[in-house]
Amino acid sequence: MAMAVAQHRESSSGSSINKHLDAGKYVRYTAEQVEALERVYSECPKPSSLRRQQLIRECPILSNIEPKQIKVWFQNRRCREKQRKEASRLQTVNRKLTAMNKLLMEENDRLQKQVSQLVCENGYMRQQLHTVNASAATDASCDSVVTTPQHSLRDANNPAGLLSIAEETLAEFLSKATGTAVDWVQMPGMKPGPDSVGIFAISQSCSGVAARACGLVSLEPTKIAEILKDRPSWFRDCRNLEVFTMFPAGNGGTIELVYTQTYAPTTLAPARDFWTLRYTTTLENGSLVVCERSLSGSGAGPSAAAAAQFVRAEMLPSGYLIRPCEGGGSIIHIVDHMNLEAWSVPEVLRPLYESSKVVAQKMTIAALRYIRQIAQETSGEVVYGLGRQPAVLRTFSQRLSRGFNDAINGFNDDGWSIMNCDGAEDVIIAINSSKNLSSTSNPANALSFLGGVLCAKASMLLQNVPPAVLVRFLREHRSEWADFNVDAYSAASLKAGTYSYPGMRPTRFTGSQIIMPLGHTIEHEELLEVIRLEGHSLAQEDAFLSRDIHLLQICSGIDENAVGACSELVFAPIDEMFPDDAPLLPSGFRIIPLDSKPSDTQDSLTTNRTLDLTSSLEVGTATNHAAGDAPSCQNSRSVLTIAFQFPFDSNLQDNVAAMARQYVRSVIASVQRVAMAISPSGLIPTVGPKLSPGSPEALTLAHWICQSYSYHLGAELLRAESHGDDAVLKNLWQHQDAILCCSLKSLPVFIFANQAGLDMLETTLVALQDITLDKIFDESGRKALCSDFAKLMQQGFAYLPAGICMSTMGRHVSYEQAVAWKVLAADESTVHCLAFSFVNWSFV
Repeated sequence: MAMAVAQHRESSSGSSINKHLDAGKYVRYTAEQVEALERVYSECPKPSSLRRQQLIRECPILSNIEPKQIKVWFQNRRCREKQRKEASRLQTVNRKLTAMNKLLMEENDRLQKQVSQLVCENGYMRQQLHTVNASAATDASCDSVVTTPQHSLRDANNPAGLLSIAEETLAEFLSKATGTAVDWVQMPGMKPGPDSVGIFAISQSCSGVAARACGLVSLEPTKIAEILKDRPSWFRDCRNLEVFTMFPAGNGGTIELVYTQTYAPTTLAPARDFWTLRYTTTLENGSLVVCERSLSGSGAGPSAAAAAQFVRAEMLPSGYLIRPCEGGGSIIHIVDHMNLEAWSVPEVLRPLYESSKVVAQKMTIAALRYIRQIAQETSGEVVYGLGRQPAVLRTFSQRLSRGFNDAINGFNDDGWSIMNCDGAEDVIIAINSSKNLSSTSNPANALSFLGGVLCAKASMLLQNVPPAVLVRFLREHRSEWADFNVDAYSAASLKAGTYSYPGMRPTRFTGSQIIMPLGHTIEHEELLEVIRLEGHSLAQEDAFLSRDIHLLQICSGIDENAVGACSELVFAPIDEMFPDDAPLLPSGFRIIPLDSKPSDTQDSLTTNRTLDLTSSLEVGTATNHAAGDAPSCQNSRSVLTIAFQFPFDSNLQDNVAAMARQYVRSVIASVQRVAMAISPSGLIPTVGPKLSPGSPEALTLAHWICQSYSYHLGAELLRAESHGDDAVLKNLWQHQDAILCCSLKSLPVFIFANQAGLDMLETTLVALQDITLDKIFDESGRKALCSDFAKLMQQGFAYLPAGICMSTMGRHVSYEQAVAWKVLAADESTVHCLAFSFVNWSFV
């Protein structure tokens, strides 16, 4: 009997093992089966159970395979794909780190040489101090800067003489790029690292202003040289570059005589031009070099009439050293060294022309960033909005910047002239009767006017106002300074029909603006976006027709830690169809810091400058500042330049000029009022930023959200280690679930969202406040919310079933579950808002 029971157990155990082996056995697929599965995988990498069963029914060659084995195959296939992508990413990172390591070792060698040279100089100076010959000590003092010999005595028309100048320029440039000819110091706030754009340095002891950059770029040397030689494409202040003469050099290189015009950044200073020799050659080690220097004084180059509005500046040996890397890509060294003739500008502006940091930001760093941007776009790493190609969006940014610079400078050869006014006028009115709104790609699409275009511009000095904070406020709070009717006047000029310029129907501005991002540069130092201003006609017959205005806008320089960076907000009305060749008439603001910031910028002035919760979250960690912090920026100054352009009819010139002058004065008054409000506390104690009780600071709201979640649901929203004010806000901002808060009003609007919430809704913190709660739910979602709303208000929380919601771009978003709870204020009796957490959301 016992033997029978044992045999029965053994057979049962064996059958169980056999079933287990059958269930998990390895299946060898045929080539046809793999091909069929791969086709499905390319369409849907993660098919559902129903889709897998359907696959078995539709493909007879898969009929002998169990659905579970099909599921395992897809799991393994996804794993292999993930491993392949990770291996490719690691190889790319390894190549980048290898090249960066080589670059850092070379930089270290250069610094060691510089240290050795300084030690020798120091010892020699000590020796000379002990000698009795004072003249010997004077002669022994050495300057580490390469002095530029004057070439005005050489014949610029003699190829042999130009080749000699070119070779000297090459030698001096290389000594600056890789040698010790200039005492380079690290650019403040630009620490090198594997994720940084490059290594940046400036000189504080050489003649003129100088900056240097080194970086790794995944483009070939010839492509990089082609991009950098096309200076107007990446240097926003370059108005024109013309090659007058080009001839080959005896060593296979080329020599060019180049005339360059650059814009003045403000109405208070003249523009600059350069007459230079540019030398392109290849070194013995395969490196490509493009070096450049000024040829002679102001008498050379184009005719005096062509350069009448310019001050001739001097370019000392500068250029680009581009070395190919093993495995692809290039290491690039950029040097910009020039004398901008600061004597020709008012004394208050001279720091702008004597600062190497400004040159570094506007030229050196901008060049390297532009190349990196092109490299990423070429590799497909950059994705832009509205289906636009990167080149189209770059063109829009360049056209906005160029149009704004043209308006500020008002060159005579472009057709600009100043209206008669007395010298006491604070606002300059310039008129261009030949101006038309033409596009670069389709001149036939130009919009011309009977009168032309009028520009009202002015400049003012700001004291103790951070440019980045001011521009950010102007961008986020347009209603604080702009007049919707003036925007409508400019926008109407782009349209044809009954409501077009010059006759317009009266329109009411609803006060709402929506910011729709289009693209940004790799470090987010410049944003391209479309602004929609909501308006409605006041005419009774058109009461239900929308009169929305769309603006194309670029915003740059909103990083407070960037040293020497210019902050800009430039916009132009654009048709709602947003055509690629849309005519543009840019207006805007430019704020240029005149003094360098202290080294402890990160600890001085951060988020408590803006007047609402959302803008403080945009920057990062909030910090309270005592009055003792004020002296760190006591002497900070900047110059603000405003320029607004308006089309006009010839018989309305005086009326439009009066309107433009008055409007710019009102904008200046608004900006001054805002500047007082955002000045650091302690400097102007009577006008510090104030927050109403209904608009708590970011840290306060973050604590209320987490504490209310724990109070109602009995669980923690954040990890246990999230202690401290900064950690709570940071972890809530980075939470994987989409967390949003809406107001308790008859028409609830969103007042806060974390990063996942903004990604889900495809919006920004500023535009979030224009989205109502009912807009994001579909019909079933709204019904579920209405049915559970009473429960939510009674017990303090509610679980909503899985559903579909909509992003601002019209995309469907699915979520597995939504949790809603009441956010209580500190007294735990007042309900401040409602919070929603969307779990495991994804785009459908």
